[in-house]
Amino acid sequence: MIFSSLIFLFLFLPTVLTGFYLLNARYRNGFLFLSSLLFFAWGGASYSIILVASIVMNYFCGKLIGSDNSKPRKLYLGIGVSINLLLLGVFKYANFFIENINDLFSWLELPTVTQTNILLPVGISFYTFQAISYLIDVYRKEVETQKNFINLGLYISLFPQLIAGPIVRYHDISLQLSSRIYSYKKFSSGVMRFTIGMAKKVFIANNMAIIADHFFGMESSELSTVYAWLGIIAYTLQIYYDFAGYSDMAIGLGRMFGFQFLENFNFPYIAKSLTEFWRRWHISLSSWFKDYLYIPLGGNRKGKNRTYLNLFIVFFVTGFWHGSSWNFIAWGLLHGAFLIIERVGFQRILEKIPIIIRYSYTLFVVIIAWVLFRANNFSHAWEYYKAMFGWTDIATDKLEIFQYVNYEITFFFTIGVLGAFNFFPFVYKMSNRFFGKIMNSYTCIEIVFPILKALFVFAVLLATTGYLLSNSYNPFIYYRF
Repeated sequence: MIFSSLIFLFLFLPTVLTGFYLLNARYRNGFLFLSSLLFFAWGGASYSIILVASIVMNYFCGKLIGSDNSKPRKLYLGIGVSINLLLLGVFKYANFFIENINDLFSWLELPTVTQTNILLPVGISFYTFQAISYLIDVYRKEVETQKNFINLGLYISLFPQLIAGPIVRYHDISLQLSSRIYSYKKFSSGVMRFTIGMAKKVFIANNMAIIADHFFGMESSELSTVYAWLGIIAYTLQIYYDFAGYSDMAIGLGRMFGFQFLENFNFPYIAKSLTEFWRRWHISLSSWFKDYLYIPLGGNRKGKNRTYLNLFIVFFVTGFWHGSSWNFIAWGLLHGAFLIIERVGFQRILEKIPIIIRYSYTLFVVIIAWVLFRANNFSHAWEYYKAMFGWTDIATDKLEIFQYVNYEITFFFTIGVLGAFNFFPFVYKMSNRFFGKIMNSYTCIEIVFPILKALFVFAVLLATTGYLLSNSYNPFIYYRF
């Protein structure tokens, strides 16, 4: 079940919200926990056992780590983190390791290992990292051990951010599990945020996916330079609006249930360096790796060479976290290499050159890296790069372009570009200032403005629903992760 599906919008979510607010406050967490388990089981009941087992294991490990009478706290932390990583390794990376071992054995002319097709449980990358966050926060004594099993289970399995993030760290949400504020203002802002996120996903990401999938699916013998650039630019918008749209929906849903999640995207395509890009892109993942991997490795406290090695390790793991493929690892290492280059001294050079060149440099590297992220393998990526940089003699079929890049696609592409470069928040900020001055003069505007916002939300919900009914193409990009 995905957020942008009709069954979620008109059955699951209304039912859960109604039940949640009808119940006494003391039973709400339990109800939300059970609802989250049901949400997860919808995509495969058998994998719910893994989620429940993870919750039970982390609950008891947390108690052992947090106990004053428990001397080998580091041992229990090591056991807990190892079991979490083992679960992730088996279900996400077993097929990858077996395939690579078989490739090696075939090259050495040795008998291959029997291949097993282990399916990837949706969300395991996210809830595993959240569970590890809990154990480490307890070990560091940043938070107390969660003695309420329901509250810990809710933290690990909370459906708004279970399958797509943001990765919520335990110390950021521990107090909200036992006590949080409910208000009409908070709920309405959650509805607004969810609606905007769904519009990003349905209107922009889904339409850009049509273009990206088509041109990335082309045979190399048909792929021209124009096609290649259209495909990767469409994918650059698709992946941003898919990730950011889902994060918006998760943050909005969280507010509806009283939670306040941290932001996960901050207009990454306006970054002026790769270092700044990673402060704006998938912020929850970047901060997780910084706090739980980069700093424990020594950060930048042990000399330049060790800093570069730590960055290399972090971005190797970042790439591998995204998927069990050498393409993802190469994507992560490419970003890591540019961060190291900027640290070596290129950052100082960037600060002295015109800002438009800094924007162009960053966006160009990001787009080039997305080819590795989207391509099926290195061979596919290489053929795509050849087409992008004109190393082919293939002509562009204009009729082919107009078949896919029609007026509708062009409209959403334009909206996507403007949105990615912070145009609409700027307009919204200016309009708020304008209407704020009017409100100070005319009290009646205070009533009209909220009504206009409500009508806007209703109109967007109506439009996205109509779009979902008329368009069956609604890809779920997180199945790859």
